[in-house]
Amino acid sequence: MKRLLATAAASAMIAGPAAAASGPFFSLRNTDFIVLLAFIVFIGVLVYFKVPALLGGLLDKRAEGIRADLDEARRLREEAQEIYASYERRQREVKGQAEEIVANARRDAEAQAARAQDDLARSIDRRLQAAEDQIASAENDAVRAVRDKAVAAAVSAASELLAKQVQAGNRSAGIDDAIEDVARRLN
Repeated sequence: MKRLLATAAASAMIAGPAAAASGPFFSLRNTDFIVLLAFIVFIGVLVYFKVPALLGGLLDKRAEGIRADLDEARRLREEAQEIYASYERRQREVKGQAEEIVANARRDAEAQAARAQDDLARSIDRRLQAAEDQIASAENDAVRAVRDKAVAAAVSAASELLAKQVQAGNRSAGIDDAIEDVARRLN
């Protein structure tokens, strides 16, 4: 505080306009001297009411607040970095799980396709077998029908031959014998 007063007094004495004033400097008619006295009184009042200490305290409080804000910002930054790292880990885990799900789905789809192909092949084989069975059955039916017609034609031809060869009285006995002979040979 004493330094401040000494500095103020020295600057007032060295001041250019004060030195340029006419007449004695320490006179109440000299305006420069009055301004110097008012300034010294003003500084004295500030010192008396401890304004520099109040200003220092306010500045210290402000500095503490700024320090606290910086500490809080550092803490929040560290927290944010931890959260960010956690999200990155989670993202990698989710990405791995997604890749695993896709791989499983691909394997399942390939297995389903293979099963569907096998089922289709079996279905085609069954249909071919059923068609072959129907063809064989139709062939058997056709052979049976041809045999039946052949038997009928043979019986008819035999009866005509016998009718020509046999007399009118022996006809029915010879026909019956021929029919029985043909029936025995076919069965």
